[in-house]
Amino acid sequence: MKKFDVCVIGGGPAGYAAAMRAIDFGKSVALIEKDKLGGAGIHQGALWSKTWWEISREARMINLHGNALNVGSTEFSFEKVKGEVSDAVAERVNLLSHHMENINLGLGEDLFEYIHGVAHVKDKNTVEVSGNGQDQTLEADYIVLATGSVPRKLPHLPIDEEIVFTSDGLSNLTKFPKSIVIVGAGVIGCEFATIFSNFGHTKVHLIDKGDRILPFEDEDVVKVIEKNLEAKGVLIHRNSKLIEMKVDEDEVVYILEYNDGTKESFRVEKGLISIGRVPQYDQLLDEGLGVEVDNRGIKDDLTQTSVSNIYAVGDITADISLVNVGELEGRYAIERIFGKPEQPLIYKNISTIMFLDPEVAGVGMNEIQAKQAGLEYRTVSLSYETNARATAMRNTEGFIKVLVTNDDDMNILGMRVVGEHASSAIQAVALLISQDKSIKELAELIHPHPSIIEGIQECGRILMGKPLFKPRVLRDAIRCQVWDGKSYKDLVSG
Repeated sequence: MKKFDVCVIGGGPAGYAAAMRAIDFGKSVALIEKDKLGGAGIHQGALWSKTWWEISREARMINLHGNALNVGSTEFSFEKVKGEVSDAVAERVNLLSHHMENINLGLGEDLFEYIHGVAHVKDKNTVEVSGNGQDQTLEADYIVLATGSVPRKLPHLPIDEEIVFTSDGLSNLTKFPKSIVIVGAGVIGCEFATIFSNFGHTKVHLIDKGDRILPFEDEDVVKVIEKNLEAKGVLIHRNSKLIEMKVDEDEVVYILEYNDGTKESFRVEKGLISIGRVPQYDQLLDEGLGVEVDNRGIKDDLTQTSVSNIYAVGDITADISLVNVGELEGRYAIERIFGKPEQPLIYKNISTIMFLDPEVAGVGMNEIQAKQAGLEYRTVSLSYETNARATAMRNTEGFIKVLVTNDDDMNILGMRVVGEHASSAIQAVALLISQDKSIKELAELIHPHPSIIEGIQECGRILMGKPLFKPRVLRDAIRCQVWDGKSYKDLVSG
């Protein structure tokens, strides 16, 4: 029986990060993966889908500016695009594999072992692994569970991964469908609606049970995304309930019931079910082990489960399901096991990005969350049309919105950026949120010019009453208000 200091089950972002952090402590570690190295984060999730999105953006630009570039209308090859996406996935997997296979050589110590197989935690110190024609038993002082998640399925939906897909099965597509219905108007559903509509070969239907998509986001953010989706021909079914879906003659037939009681039937070529993901831990744990679970996943207290030496990280828990959060939790769990974490595990400054049209980046609270928390706050929303970099890019659609406390300190509560380069604009604010710092910290920095982040500086100047652009003059481009817990009041400075 092989003995390790720590056994990590799951080779996705959270598990890989945990294994590498354990090596930093000079500990022996086994990393077990039953399927593909990198997990869904590479093969069906962030890297795979975002490569599709990046290429689709370029396709959209060609479609929009084809005449100006003298290329006219363009037909895009699904096979070639899919090949480019596959190459991106392979490059990332090869990098991880090369790093993993040579890590012992680089360290000069035999600390790491990668095992391909299905793991079952027999007891608090024993992991059984089956696969590749051989079974083995490992002993470990500590066990980290990082087996991720799978798409949520409902029994009445005819998911076959050929006509009706989950996000994990979309790689089975062999051509751009002429039409597709997407069930679920959350982040994943809206991202795929963006991707398919960008190429211009697919009529997209998007089912939303509420009156708007992305119900967790502020209305001003959603309006921009909805407008652009509909401009590309996306049909958004608002206030609708899917009451039936079936496959008929290799096509998808679905029936909706609207809030007013009326019903309507539609026929499309393909379907995508995008109603969230659920933790993946079937057959992972012995029944007598005592690891507590609930309907959201394995229960944990800052990554530690109800069994003292077993930890859970990433999508398998009830925390935020993001690659960067999984990596953060994986590293934190190891630091908690073998040392004292340098930083507490906090989620209030987690940076996110939604790959939509345009992209949406955020950190901290939005207005919905601030109101739910009962906070008073000040907010400034600054249009991209005031930003020189956006003007140079010939795309001034979007805005930067900052929320701060309603006091003289004006500590940052959160920020949303909608538009080009959104993701590059949020990291400094994330740092300030983690340190409970004020927007004043950014207002006086010398920012690169021209850059999108100059807009954050201007938001700070507006709140401090010394802006370059005066809100009293540019009322359509600048919104400056205070929420007093009951209503908005204008907070006009300058």
